[in-house]
Amino acid sequence: MWLFSASGCRWLGAGGSLAVAVGGYAAGTLPVLGGEPLWQPRGSALTVAGAVLAYLGLTLLVAAWWRYGVLLARGLRDGVLATLACWAAPLLLAPPLHSADVYSYIAQGGMVLSGHDVYGAGPSVLGPGDLGADAAASVGGNWTDTPAPYGPAFLLLAAAVVKATGGAVVPAVLGMRLIALGALALIVWAVRGFGGGGGALWLAVLNPLFLIHVVGGTHNDGLMIGLMLGGVLLATRGRWVLGSVLVGFAMMVKSPAAVALLFIGVMTARGGGVRNLLKGLVLPGAVAGTVAAGASVLAGTGFGWVRTQSVAAAIHTPLSVTSDLGLGLGVLLTGEPDPVRAVFQKLGLALALAVIAALAWRAYRGRLDPVLGLGLSLVALVVLSPMVQPWYLLWGTVVVAAVAWRGRTGQVLAVLSAALVYETQPSGHTPWYGFVLAGVVLVVGLSWVRREPWADGAVEGAAPVMAGR
Repeated sequence: MWLFSASGCRWLGAGGSLAVAVGGYAAGTLPVLGGEPLWQPRGSALTVAGAVLAYLGLTLLVAAWWRYGVLLARGLRDGVLATLACWAAPLLLAPPLHSADVYSYIAQGGMVLSGHDVYGAGPSVLGPGDLGADAAASVGGNWTDTPAPYGPAFLLLAAAVVKATGGAVVPAVLGMRLIALGALALIVWAVRGFGGGGGALWLAVLNPLFLIHVVGGTHNDGLMIGLMLGGVLLATRGRWVLGSVLVGFAMMVKSPAAVALLFIGVMTARGGGVRNLLKGLVLPGAVAGTVAAGASVLAGTGFGWVRTQSVAAAIHTPLSVTSDLGLGLGVLLTGEPDPVRAVFQKLGLALALAVIAALAWRAYRGRLDPVLGLGLSLVALVVLSPMVQPWYLLWGTVVVAAVAWRGRTGQVLAVLSAALVYETQPSGHTPWYGFVLAGVVLVVGLSWVRREPWADGAVEGAAPVMAGR
């Protein structure tokens, strides 16, 4: 049947993506100010209709994506980049989808241009005449007074977009989306550099979680991932210094990229001997640290990003297991949930560090591909973090996709991706039924994986990891 062929999947997914985009014009994360004439709130009936259309389109996209992955796992060779273009194109001119974070980016760029301390205050400090003020009006309630947790490299990009667009909301959002497209291109280059073919790209960037949240939602996680994965690729080719520079810039977008330095260190230390071990432990971090320091000084934003890394822990998200356990036990045992939650959050981070150290040791001993170890480490970090958003899963998923998409881990990450894409509404809110839909997809997907596993251990063209020079 044509619908289940590669061509059928391509056009079914394109139709789903188009429905998501069209629905987003009524039910997306529309700006409070500056969205006229197309990006403005509609009546309640149109909003509901748009949300239904967007959810139906999302389901078509997920179904087409999964069927396409099955065909690729069975050995199909197809124009995956053409499919990527068909699925991404409808989202390019859509309003922000499933998150209001892009308005924070624009507002923070405006704060940089206006001389405000982005690490000491939130977007609410922008006055009516400041660049980025219209975007600040659309920032989600939790983040209005929250300092930026992002590094200065990203803030300079946001400031450049705001300056080029005069702070006008629609052009600024589209400018941030261009950065997201650049991140997409960088990830495609890195995944293909690892020898990953169509299947690896399927899990990494055809992934609906990536398309919806990086292309549609313009999250800067895509840029962090692209720089980080590009740096790791260079390190596998022996160019660990340049690789560490790229990871340093990735850290100056979002700090979790720092985990990659440990595995670059493993690659440089695997040649044996105390000298190589010391080089691996010290030099990649020193290179990336120099980049971070230079970026902080040159940007003029200072080193405030170091202290704002903890701001996320104060905002509860239901996907954080450690925060949920801490709150639940705090209410049951003491009636004071916040201190118990803080303890569980710290224990979760400590456990994540232990898991990362164990994976790095296995990689150093030659029992695990360091790139796969990095991907698994990032997944562990997300699972045990004090704040978890659906798109955080992409940190590790894209890295795993580059070297081991067909293994059981890749399949499980694909199922999780398909489930988490339902967790938020196109408007960015998190409704109860989003968790129900995610749960249904998770149960059905894991059952399918158990019945029909792909070729475990089959790595599509994984490049050998080389010791650094």
